[in-house]
Amino acid sequence: MNTTTGPVLPAPGPAYPADDVRWTWRHRLRCHWLEARCECLRLLRTPSFAIPSLLFPALFYVLFGVVLNRGSGDAARYLLATYGVFGVMGAGLFGFGVTVAIERERGFLTWKRALPMPPGAYLQAKLVMALMFASAIAALVATIGATLGGVTLGPGQWALLYAVHVLGVLPFCALGLWIGTLVGGQGAAVVVNLLYLPMAFLSGLWLPLAMLPGWLAKLAPVWPSYHHAQLALKVVGMDAGGRTVIHLGALVAATAVFFLLARRRLRG
Repeated sequence: MNTTTGPVLPAPGPAYPADDVRWTWRHRLRCHWLEARCECLRLLRTPSFAIPSLLFPALFYVLFGVVLNRGSGDAARYLLATYGVFGVMGAGLFGFGVTVAIERERGFLTWKRALPMPPGAYLQAKLVMALMFASAIAALVATIGATLGGVTLGPGQWALLYAVHVLGVLPFCALGLWIGTLVGGQGAAVVVNLLYLPMAFLSGLWLPLAMLPGWLAKLAPVWPSYHHAQLALKVVGMDAGGRTVIHLGALVAATAVFFLLARRRLRG
């Protein structure tokens, strides 16, 4: 009786046990990295999101902060701070609100839960994406302010203003995430715009609050964008004089509240 033998397979190499910390963290970090990379590339390759998010704040600043206020250094400095806030608001609100609503409506979140991926990788990837876009927006607006706008700040002020702009995207990510859990994909962009534009106007991002009716100016502190703008304006020496800790506390509270509301919706 003839016996045919197949090829001899090599013995498996040494592997970490399933519960080994080195094995676990190595693969978890790789999953987080790949998820964030794919999310950033996906939105960079989506012109309807990438172009408005990156260019609109810069174009508005050129128009209103440079062209229409030629020779007014105070206007260019004020709008440098506030249009940076306006830009990162959009990255957080649209990056989370619209994309989460669409993906939830299409069943993408249910599919994600079935994948062998670390918990939180989905939201972490979107957060990295929002921070990346916020960094690009803040750098672009600052470059225009330093060149075309003629804004003069010290190196420490430029660095602090950049950090305030970029990190200030967090409460708007949380707000956008909550909106994305409430509405469907078709209505998410409408809801975000109905909140985004009035909130920017009522927070003094487009013109100083002193130019608004008194009762509207008194309502400004209810918006997280107001507190973000006041922190940015404080860096350039044009804020309303509020305490930094109050503005920081309001932004941290808004981030926590909206994130917890969104988490409750996602779990439900």
